[in-house]
Amino acid sequence: MDDYSDYDGLGLAELVKTRQVTPSELVEAAIERIERHNPALNAVVYKGYDDARKWAAGDLPDGPFKGVPFLIKDLGAQVKGWPRSSGSMFAQVAADAEDSELVKRYRAAGVVMLGKSNTPEFGIPGVTNSERLGFCANPWNTDHISGGSSGGAASATAAGIVPLAHASDGLGSIRIPAACCGLVGMKITRDRTPICEVSDGALGFSVHHVVSRTVRDSAAMLDATGYAQIGDPFQAPAKDGPYLAEIEKSPGRLRIAWSAQTPSGRPIPEEMHAALVRTAELLKGLGHDVFEQDIGVDYRALYRAQGLASASNFSANVRRWVDALGREPGPDELGPLARRGYESGKRLNGQQAFWGFQELRILNRQIVAAYEGFDVFLQPVMATPAPRGDWLYPLMEDVKEFDKRQAATYGTTPPANFTGQPSLSLPLWQSESGLPIGMMFTAKFADEATLYRLAGQLEKEAPWKDRRPPVWG
Repeated sequence: MDDYSDYDGLGLAELVKTRQVTPSELVEAAIERIERHNPALNAVVYKGYDDARKWAAGDLPDGPFKGVPFLIKDLGAQVKGWPRSSGSMFAQVAADAEDSELVKRYRAAGVVMLGKSNTPEFGIPGVTNSERLGFCANPWNTDHISGGSSGGAASATAAGIVPLAHASDGLGSIRIPAACCGLVGMKITRDRTPICEVSDGALGFSVHHVVSRTVRDSAAMLDATGYAQIGDPFQAPAKDGPYLAEIEKSPGRLRIAWSAQTPSGRPIPEEMHAALVRTAELLKGLGHDVFEQDIGVDYRALYRAQGLASASNFSANVRRWVDALGREPGPDELGPLARRGYESGKRLNGQQAFWGFQELRILNRQIVAAYEGFDVFLQPVMATPAPRGDWLYPLMEDVKEFDKRQAATYGTTPPANFTGQPSLSLPLWQSESGLPIGMMFTAKFADEATLYRLAGQLEKEAPWKDRRPPVWG
């Protein structure tokens, strides 16, 4: 299949349905591309080729993505019989005993899992790099980052290895890689799909969905997987109808606020500001009521509170690994960021941890209240296009310098994780150097429908499907 990469997931499934191609042929096309592109990208870190061939030749479920090659992020989600590393030298599982509930739903959707995608240690930084799995490059420029923590999923999808891939987002880990690699990345409402971590490892901040090249693939996969799991304590409100149908509907005249404010208070570069203003003008031209207004959150207070809660929670998660393995991590078994999180969390007391969590709840109410004045909030996903890997590198001895560089690059994505709201990255523009620029659209709690309608409109008015990175197909 020379034109395999030209199809999105639903397009490939249609070829299977009409018997123009078999799932086995699609698997071989994807494997050929992994072998050809992975040396430059390091996007796929576990190759389950034998299993994939067996599954493709078997009786696949008749789901919307029947026969479509797919990757699972090597963090959280369990695939029976496959290893799980979490990007860590310490927290490794030789072979999981069963599938996560979400993986069962992916199987029911008909996908054929080929392997696992790269992720940084415990998904901590916004760049996919670790001593365990190595650096994952961006197919638009392999000197640049693919984002984090779903960088492997985004790199493989952008390069045409798979049309969509599993991803997760705890502080921006779907939207940041989508912006870096020119993809659609929907951070869904809290608990819209099953959590994969038994302990709810990120205080409810983290959600699991996909990155994709088209809006319809994102919507269709959420239709297939987005329903309550028994035992989830905060189940998302039910949708009104299929998300795949929403993208064909007019969004109507939306009230859309936009802001260039950054958590650091520093202005974003002119190129990014111009892209933001261009997006606002495009939306005005489509008939929306667009105005400049910030949500008014005190980012310093917000991230101070989150830091206390998250450090305590992360340290508790590492302690679970300590209990399971029967020993503390050795001196070289945690990278600098994970080591800092583990040790600092141990130093905090319960009062500090719960003060942080309570403060987050108070600030979250302020954020959510701001959305009473508009339907959608527009921001850039990042303050810059994807930076060079050797500039934003998580294994620095000087983690404070790394913190400063991350703060200059990211920061707008986490509030939607704290409140649980859906937030979408769309690859509307490109930089002067040819790197993708993602715009972020955040809606009210449980309102993915509005975002999919708006995304369907923008995909037609500012199409990106014909853009191809140098590492492609």
